[in-house]
Amino acid sequence: MPDKLSGLVVVDKPEGVTSAGVVARVKKIFGARKVGHTGTLDPFATGVLVCCLNRATRLSRFLLKGDKSYAAELLLGAETDTQDATGQVLCRRPLGHVTAQRVHAMARRFVGEIEQVPPVYSALKHQGTPLYKLARKGVAVEKPARPVRIDRLEILSVDLPVVRFAVSCSAGTYVRTLCADMGRALGCGGHLLRLRRTASCGFTLDDAMGLEALEACRVQGRLEETVIPMVAALPRMPAMAADAVLARKIGNGMKLAGTDFPVPPPVENGAFKVVDPHGRLIAVLDATPPDSYNYCCVLSS
Repeated sequence: MPDKLSGLVVVDKPEGVTSAGVVARVKKIFGARKVGHTGTLDPFATGVLVCCLNRATRLSRFLLKGDKSYAAELLLGAETDTQDATGQVLCRRPLGHVTAQRVHAMARRFVGEIEQVPPVYSALKHQGTPLYKLARKGVAVEKPARPVRIDRLEILSVDLPVVRFAVSCSAGTYVRTLCADMGRALGCGGHLLRLRRTASCGFTLDDAMGLEALEACRVQGRLEETVIPMVAALPRMPAMAADAVLARKIGNGMKLAGTDFPVPPPVENGAFKVVDPHGRLIAVLDATPPDSYNYCCVLSS
């Protein structure tokens, strides 16, 4: 498989594999020069992991900001140091006062803009070192609370001590921290028991393939069919069509003026993608009023 093949591969990540491990496997399957993912999943978690191949890695920073959706299970009555089932239990509390009605009422309080303290076992860095590495050495570094957005938090079932729920949220939201906060709000504590990402950056489990299925496609010579082209990689970003003259100008990285676009871009201030006459994604630009366009990335070479 030539390393010129560029685009997205949506993987259904299996349990027990790191996101970096998935990237390494995808790189080997495709024989790709560069592969990156667009949002880490913990080893115990499964589901949608969007991987970028070759030139599409230039789009990673836009995809990293994409919203995510999850199906999760919360185990009430026990807090762990990692806020999930892989950690050590710190304390246990009875559930005598917890009811399904209280669980539903509690969940409604977390919808919208909330403040969330990142877990000490996370990939965020402190002075260049990931927090989880410091935590494993007994040095727990707590980052300040930061705003995240919960668009939907639906309780699917309450079978105490397990609560199943679905959540749609902004990038940067920690579902295990959400579980710990929900348990705390109920007065009994809790931690994340299971997690499956159902959507990321506009792609869902319907778009995803397992690693073994990708390997089978490689053997059958059908790998190209599994790659989402770059023009479809940013489904929620506005697009502009460029004629041949403008496409050459962009390909050469020349300065752009408002007159280069006969019709104003569909955003007043923000990123938009540019497609050439052949329907290929050639660049992502940033519109800055008045009539100023900056290059975010050029993909035509």
